Amino acid sequence: MKVAILAGGYGSRLAEETEIRPKPMVEIGGRPILWHIMRHYAHYGFNDFVIALGYKGEVIKKYMVDYCSLHSNLTVHLADGRIDVHDGERQDWTVDLVDTGLATQTGGRIKRLAPYVGDQTFMLTWGDGVSDVNLRDLLDFHRSHGKLATLTAVRPPARYGYMRFDGAQVTEFTEKPQIGEGWINGAYFVLEPGVFDYVDGDQTVWEREPLERLTRDGQLMAYRHTSFWQCMDTLREKHVLESMWQSGNAPWKIWEDR
Repeated sequence: MKVAILAGGYGSRLAEETEIRPKPMVEIGGRPILWHIMRHYAHYGFNDFVIALGYKGEVIKKYMVDYCSLHSNLTVHLADGRIDVHDGERQDWTVDLVDTGLATQTGGRIKRLAPYVGDQTFMLTWGDGVSDVNLRDLLDFHRSHGKLATLTAVRPPARYGYMRFDGAQVTEFTEKPQIGEGWINGAYFVLEPGVFDYVDGDQTVWEREPLERLTRDGQLMAYRHTSFWQCMDTLREKHVLESMWQSGNAPWKIWEDR
């Protein structure tokens, strides 16, 4: 099963980092957030990726091409340019890297991946968020209802601490709780190829017309995920994820190190 990852946006709200690299290459714990996402999928046995490139896509291409050498010990023979790769990290992944246009919107990027996905169920997520969602349970849920599309609904963490008062006295304080109401689209989709018919072209925004039409047609279902989920839209959110990783308590790290 293919796992499609959208990695072509500008990441303008993270401009401090994205002036020199695309947002999926912004690092958490010394590794691109894209790597964290791929390790999550691979933990559940989904190793066949297709990545939609756009802004600074060449950075992602270089990283994937050099992956083994970047994470291994090397012997370089300067006389003839030979490189021997020793030990190091090896991932049993297949990665299609597809240029989907610099200004293409999310729906257009998805549709451009159709030739790589083929006539089969596929997974889709964004290249800027991590979660501990059980992807096998998500897939089972999708197969159980027979509709064209499943999205993962999440309750995002609040940005600030939550308080209750009795007059001026604080009676309850919770630091950055999860919002009790208001589910949002957390991505982590499972989709049938029929969804491509809902995308008109490059300028179609997936989160607007396609999802709205799928909803009207009764073809969109929600898998409610109540555990960890966090996007990385801002520098503050990057620091939150980095601090979790450095603490040794990163909720999305469900894989074992090799």
